[in-house]
Amino acid sequence: MAILLAIAFATLGYRLVDLQVVQHDQLRKQAERNTHQVLLLQPRRGEIRDRRGNVLASSVFVKTVCADPTLLGTYQTEVARVLSPLLEIAESNLVEKLQVRSFIDKEGRPHQDRHVVLKRKVPVEAWEKIQAAMKGIQFGQDEKKLKKTFLRNLRQNAIYVESYDDQQRIYPNHTLAAHVLGFVGDTQRQTILGAVRDISGADGIELKMDSALAGVPGWRSTEVVRARELVTFRDQEVEPHSGRNVVLTLDAGLQHIVESELADLMQKHSPVSASALVIRPRTAELLALANVPTFDPNRAGESPPSILRNRVITDVAEPGSTFKIVAVSGALNDGLATLETRIDCENGRFFFAGRSLRDDHPSGILSVEEIVAKSSNIGTAKIAIQMGPARLYSYIQGYGFGSRTGIPLLGEVDGLVYPPKKWSKLSISRIPIGQGIAITPLQLTLAMSAIANGGVLMQPMLVDRVEDDQGQTIVQYSPQQVRRVISESTAAQMTAALKQVVSTNGTARRAKLERYSIAGKTGTAQKPGPGGYLPGKYFASFIGFFPADRPELCISVFLDEPKLPNYYGGLTAAPAFRNIAERAAKYLAIQPDLPPADALALHSSRGPFASGVNQQ
Repeated sequence: MAILLAIAFATLGYRLVDLQVVQHDQLRKQAERNTHQVLLLQPRRGEIRDRRGNVLASSVFVKTVCADPTLLGTYQTEVARVLSPLLEIAESNLVEKLQVRSFIDKEGRPHQDRHVVLKRKVPVEAWEKIQAAMKGIQFGQDEKKLKKTFLRNLRQNAIYVESYDDQQRIYPNHTLAAHVLGFVGDTQRQTILGAVRDISGADGIELKMDSALAGVPGWRSTEVVRARELVTFRDQEVEPHSGRNVVLTLDAGLQHIVESELADLMQKHSPVSASALVIRPRTAELLALANVPTFDPNRAGESPPSILRNRVITDVAEPGSTFKIVAVSGALNDGLATLETRIDCENGRFFFAGRSLRDDHPSGILSVEEIVAKSSNIGTAKIAIQMGPARLYSYIQGYGFGSRTGIPLLGEVDGLVYPPKKWSKLSISRIPIGQGIAITPLQLTLAMSAIANGGVLMQPMLVDRVEDDQGQTIVQYSPQQVRRVISESTAAQMTAALKQVVSTNGTARRAKLERYSIAGKTGTAQKPGPGGYLPGKYFASFIGFFPADRPELCISVFLDEPKLPNYYGGLTAAPAFRNIAERAAKYLAIQPDLPPADALALHSSRGPFASGVNQQ
């Protein structure tokens, strides 16, 4: 017995020396790996707001709900029945997840999986309901047979949340300004302390301003058991720094006006898509930018890529007659013509370079002002022929066509603008009327805004400033001039001509407003395709600014393939412009420039059934 006891104590002593001395460092490190962790703390992503401070995008912290199946015994079904409605997961799926599973670690030792993720992005309110439900879970007749320790562990410890909170991006207005805001995606950010789960911008302002919105992660040194922190053993903590708030130039009220009018436009004319822009000409601040069909950034993954793209900057089209402002303003600026210069429009048919050019409304001799008002293809082509390819191309570039505008959104394209050396003999007569060139809606709107701004092209503004949590401005953005394209006097002449477009004899009389003078231009371009232009496929538009002589807003409306027979820009886009402009003028309290007497005269000239004009 003495020998056996001696051997036993010797063996025990050897084992203690082996554990406490020989393997001490290795076991200590393993214990630290199992219990001590450095948790990375995610910063709250900054908000995106409109110019009035309305929140367009925000973030809330959410929980990751997990389970320890080893504490459930054989009651997976009962627990799944309680959790299913709260987690919004099918009961059968939960039962499968709650089964006990084993795995082999890197050192070949078997373990039971005690950390099973049930669902991420669970709101705090939902987690509180889960806790209450688990504490009150009942097991009927079996409950009397179960040990109190087992019941306590099942009710309090079997379902838990990770100590590291996730973050969910919230867009409270759903589809409002979706193509500007963009959306976010779940990512892992690498830091010096390891990888941290995060959300980052995937499109729109969320992507372009991601570095400002993201913030700086913090970290916490603490003791952890099964992904749950033991707060009493917390060593060190460095708080995360929240992201900055980005304030846009957009006005949520104007954005809603534009989007609601585009929705009506889709119902009336059934185009493939429609877009609209509202810009302040003096600064090129974008007050509204909308595309339909649109999507909800809260569920961006449910929408196809064709709906996610921002057509205002990614899609190009032949502009048609709205592009005539380039050739006419260039000729006026070079002194080759005045508004009174008379040009023979050949009674609607003009042969050039072996091809015939037609006008929808045949005319004889017209002044330059009348050519703009009636949108004469022949008159515009003759003006451009007198200018020559080099000067015309110079003004095309001057207005910004063929290059990106610099809007702070990714995905913008240059458009298709070829230099004169690649032009055919016919090009000088076709490009001035918006054929053989492809541009974006934003480029065309900025060109019209340059005329409204006295001939100065501006870089578009979408971000006004970046603020911290206390509302202090960190970065303030200012309007940026790109170049002077035409003289101020030429811009005034163009404004006078564009006002006639909206007159009784112009192509856009349906764009008229009662108390405001309008200057603008319609466009109806046949869409090109393989082998030539596609029959019945048109791109309709109207771009205008008001009050014409002291512009406050420049508004553009574009329709891709409006339903026949009313496909002209004057019949589709112009009325939509009028509706947006009327509501915007009231919303912004823009001072009218037409006296009441003139407004009454205008109304009486339409006759007692003025509304019938809009129904023609």
